Amino acid sequence: MAKAKRRKPMSEINVVPYIDVTLVLLVIFMVAAPMMTQGIKVDLPDAASGPLDVNHDEPTLVISVKADGSYYMNIGQEEEPVPLAEIGTRTEKIIGANPQIKVLVEGDRTLNYGVIVNLMDVLQHAGATSLGLITEPPVI
Repeated sequence: MAKAKRRKPMSEINVVPYIDVTLVLLVIFMVAAPMMTQGIKVDLPDAASGPLDVNHDEPTLVISVKADGSYYMNIGQEEEPVPLAEIGTRTEKIIGANPQIKVLVEGDRTLNYGVIVNLMDVLQHAGATSLGLITEPPVI
């Protein structure tokens, strides 16, 4: 009688199920990511500036100005233009409730410089102590 071969213990991990799960998660995130972005479409000017240190746990108020001069605030899901005077009163209430909120302004590249300056003046009168401007990185 032949001696039965003794089997060695296998020390390999089958990674195929992990790859399958990873690919499924990748597809889910690729489909879900465009749905998570919200905001107003603005053609931002290019500038060679570094990124802002924005902590996603801290609240941020973004005010957008489109090419036609209409103002928008990122409050909730509303996408209706807000008059400049009302931006001041809304911002004053928001800053009163949360003085640490960061205020960022994004404006279309075709806008007159005075439109952004007027907006920043209204925001400073509303109590915004530091304002940031949102730009696109330059295309090289």
